[in-house]
Amino acid sequence: MSAVEDRLAELGLQVPEVAAPVAAYVPVVQEGNLVYTSGQLPVIGGKLAATGKVGAEVSAEDAAQLAQTCALNAIAAVKSQVGDLDKVTRVVKVVGFVASAPSFTAQPAVINGASELLAKAFGDAGAHARSAVGVAALPMDAPVEVEITVAVQ
Repeated sequence: MSAVEDRLAELGLQVPEVAAPVAAYVPVVQEGNLVYTSGQLPVIGGKLAATGKVGAEVSAEDAAQLAQTCALNAIAAVKSQVGDLDKVTRVVKVVGFVASAPSFTAQPAVINGASELLAKAFGDAGAHARSAVGVAALPMDAPVEVEITVAVQ
C-alpha cells in the first residue's frame, strides 16, 4: 500500500473500486503529468448513497460526508490510472457541484468534505485551488459531485 492509502486507513477508509461511468465517458484521463477525473458521485458499492437537494432533503453536514465519498471515488479513479497514489505530487484543482435548494448558499462548506479528505490523504500536496458551485440538479438526483485534477511524477 502507498503512504496515501496508509493515511486513509488511519481514517478508517480504503480506496474503493472505480465507480462505473453513468454515460458515455471514461472515469479518468491522463495528459502528460496531469490526471483529470470525471465528476464522481457519492457512490458506495455501486449505489448512490443519497439523493435530493442540499438544504432540503439533505443536510449540509450529510452533504459534506457525501462530498468526502466523491473525493474517495476520485482518488480511486486516479489510482486506476497511475497505480501508486504516492506518484501524486499535487492535487491541483477540485471542482465541486452541489445540487442546492433555492435558498441554500453554503456550497463551500459542503465541498470542504472533499477538500479536507484530500488534505489528510495527500498532506501538503493536497492543498489545491477549488470551485464550489450550486446547481439545480445533478445526475440521478445526486446531492453532490466532485472532480479533481492532480499532477503526477
